[in-house]
Amino acid sequence: MMGQTYVLSNWVDYGLDIQESIDAARYFLYGGELAVEAGVPASSKSQLADMGYNVVDAASPHGGGQAIAIDWNNGVLHGSSDPRKDECVAGY
Repeated sequence: MMGQTYVLSNWVDYGLDIQESIDAARYFLYGGELAVEAGVPASSKSQLADMGYNVVDAASPHGGGQAIAIDWNNGVLHGSSDPRKDECVAGY
């Protein structure tokens, strides 16, 4: 559920398109460690550590997914697929 929340927040709250929202680096809290994916800038990791988080590099990517966003105004489907997995998105 966390992965879906990140994707939706990136899309709705931060204005990223649906592919950018899925591509964005993720982070998860596991047993007192904040595991961050590759792609999180060193400066962000440093800020998180300064805030008291025990920041570690994630051993592997977090999750994977696909999405289709409907552009009702233009009658277009925008598909996106997560590069973390070997999958695809399809719609009609």
